[in-house]
Amino acid sequence: MITIIGNYMSPFVRKVLVSLETKGVPYRIDPIVPFFGDDDFAKLSPLRRIPVLIEGDLTLCDSTVICEYLEERFPVPALLPASPADRARARWIEEYADSRMADVFVWRVFAQLVLRRGVWDEQPDRELVARTLAEDVPQVFDYLETIAPDEGWLVGDAASIADIAIGSMLRNFMIARQSIDAERWPRTAGLVARVHALPAFEALWRWEQVIAQTRGLAAQRAALAQAGAPLTETSFAADAPRRGIMPLGESAVSG
Repeated sequence: MITIIGNYMSPFVRKVLVSLETKGVPYRIDPIVPFFGDDDFAKLSPLRRIPVLIEGDLTLCDSTVICEYLEERFPVPALLPASPADRARARWIEEYADSRMADVFVWRVFAQLVLRRGVWDEQPDRELVARTLAEDVPQVFDYLETIAPDEGWLVGDAASIADIAIGSMLRNFMIARQSIDAERWPRTAGLVARVHALPAFEALWRWEQVIAQTRGLAAQRAALAQAGAPLTETSFAADAPRRGIMPLGESAVSG
């Protein structure tokens, strides 16, 4: 049985969970945020980042490394296209999502509007959010509009890790009560709607809603257990949050 350490709200954790759900691989999850990770968590994840995968004696950090491992370990259905060129394109789009999109949508918007209040009881940097929404968000959507198809998927004939990575980032943007202007970026809006309608994304949405409606890590875990989430028997959660070694957004949602 594979164990995943990391919260359902993290886009990087979501990318891994969507891969597992798509491949039909059973798993358990310890849905902590890294701020609440204890000393044993720090031994598993020296950067105090999520997700972490544990399978037997194997421990892996970083969502891209984990997804590549899952692709080799469980090759069907494939989440990377068959041709070398298409595989390279899918990896580039995943990297763009994990770097540029995470910086804009997650670390500058979601982390400000959701995490600062939920974890630290702090007010968001409204000036940063406003500047990001006015300048950086349109620039990212302009680029996505150039690569998004009118229908279908980003690379090849089936949804790939490229679609999953973009959909994962934009789910957090929407959880922060932001939306895509479908008139200005119709192909991007259509692509994201198709990605979020995938069974794997829909399967995770119910757990994300439980977390969104419940305040406090212990209460969230109890609510998830009551709702039937596949939780681990024990947790790496600490009683109180601590500042990580990474900046606010990076440490909170990880890589």
